Amino acid sequence: MSDTTNRRGWLKAAGASLGALALGACDKIGMDPKAVGFVSKAEGLTRRVQRLVIDRKALAREFTPADISPVFKPNGSISPSDADYRAHLLKGFADYRLVVDGLVERPLALSLEEVSALPSRTQITRHDCVEGWSAIGKWTGARLGPLLDKAGLKKNARYIVFHCGDTLEETLDGSGQYYESIDLIDAYHPQTILAYQLNDKTLPVANGAPLRLRVERQLGYKQAKYVMRLEAVEDFSHISRGNGGFWEDRGYEWYAGI
Repeated sequence: MSDTTNRRGWLKAAGASLGALALGACDKIGMDPKAVGFVSKAEGLTRRVQRLVIDRKALAREFTPADISPVFKPNGSISPSDADYRAHLLKGFADYRLVVDGLVERPLALSLEEVSALPSRTQITRHDCVEGWSAIGKWTGARLGPLLDKAGLKKNARYIVFHCGDTLEETLDGSGQYYESIDLIDAYHPQTILAYQLNDKTLPVANGAPLRLRVERQLGYKQAKYVMRLEAVEDFSHISRGNGGFWEDRGYEWYAGI
């Protein structure tokens, strides 16, 4: 076994342990400042170690058709009840437009047909969930890098925020709307795509239709479903609770590399 494989195994185990901590004590973390501080420090350590020993531009392992899981388990929302999403679903997403805005030179509003015409990639990869299960699926989608180039990122853009069509909980501060974010290293990784097909079929609603982020070097909770809008930002402190994602706002690590 190579040194890189050993390192990845160690880091995955460490990340899973920290993820399990957040998963098992989500509510307590949200109420205890000391716990939040511990998770934040652990996140920073994980990110620094990841970047020290692993090339973030390296490809995630890809598998063969024979390895594809019989069922790709849906998780989290499986049929959003949000009014806007239901309206798009009833029309077969005919009126859907992927909005790309924020720190871009040329804001976009693309139909699914236009998204599918962008440079694409097909890959068979493994999805690793922080809950402890994995599944292998074949994904086809638009590469995120060329899409961002089409919009033209401004010089001060550092992160891409994915605004999604599902609300996981009703809260007074509106923080139940699902969102996620990645930096430009992951955004321009060749395996980072907006998937519109799973296993050679149109992406099912339960798995994130019409578009789902696949950022294959990170854990499952980073793979945002029901993507409606991409926003290029300099930082994400002003969005929701300011930690860069729905689960990150509830104690999970922002950087979930494996």
